[in-house]
Amino acid sequence: MAILLDKNTRVICQGITGWAGTHHVTQMMEYGTKVVGGVRPGKGGRSHLNLPVFDTVSAARDETGANASIIFVPPASAAAAMIEAIEAEIPLVVTVTERVPQLDMIRVREALAGSRTRLVGANSQGVLAPGVAKLGVMATGSERPGGVGIVSRSASLTSEVVAQVSDAGLGQSTTVGVGGDPIHGLSMRDCLELFFADPETEGVVLIGEIGGFEEQEAAEFIREAKPSKPIVALIVGAHAPAERRMGHAGALAIGGAAAASAKIAALEQAGVRIAPSAGLVGRTMADALAKTH
Repeated sequence: MAILLDKNTRVICQGITGWAGTHHVTQMMEYGTKVVGGVRPGKGGRSHLNLPVFDTVSAARDETGANASIIFVPPASAAAAMIEAIEAEIPLVVTVTERVPQLDMIRVREALAGSRTRLVGANSQGVLAPGVAKLGVMATGSERPGGVGIVSRSASLTSEVVAQVSDAGLGQSTTVGVGGDPIHGLSMRDCLELFFADPETEGVVLIGEIGGFEEQEAAEFIREAKPSKPIVALIVGAHAPAERRMGHAGALAIGGAAAASAKIAALEQAGVRIAPSAGLVGRTMADALAKTH
């Protein structure tokens, strides 16, 4: 069973008429995702990709029964789009937009407090339940249905790990890209809690990187929860120069707790198996699952 989405998930796209929205929504529909409409202020009443377009999220929700939204809106307007979806009580919102201003994301986090919405992102590659639905921009082809949940801050490494897990004959229950920006919605800890509660997820891969303290928060939760499911982690950036951004807006290690070594130590202390290299994540998870059976 997937987390966050299933075959009954009804998706709208905010920013559907732009190039990115058009391209990725087309791929999502080809994958089998139930996309039911789009939102573009000023273009309500038209159609795009044979889907109805609405001026507002609330109108789209009322007309289509949508319970999820994916956002392809430029950074300067992305926060307003997220807040509109939150106020429309859309249960799941995925934001692909990268480098949303941090002060804007603080406003989004305030809107999330006490709401009915789970926000994935910003700067997320999305959520993928193999063979069920794709809500994002990730490449497909190497994924397989299975029992390994993947939560990641890195889109490219997610694709690599998905391929390894499939090659190991395990497959994935769901992959979730929490987002690479410093301030985002759903956290690694939140995803772990969902995966631990999912009876069909047998093990979890956590892909982290330098910057922030999210991996330490996940480690603390693992120590408290004491899950029976094995957890394998890959933390990248051990050799990154200090005080220099490394691609992701959130990947900046100033040293101390934000460094890869501190994150690895915290996870090891929580009983997490650390993959020795990016090329051995699938094998490490296969070995871990074999020891639990």
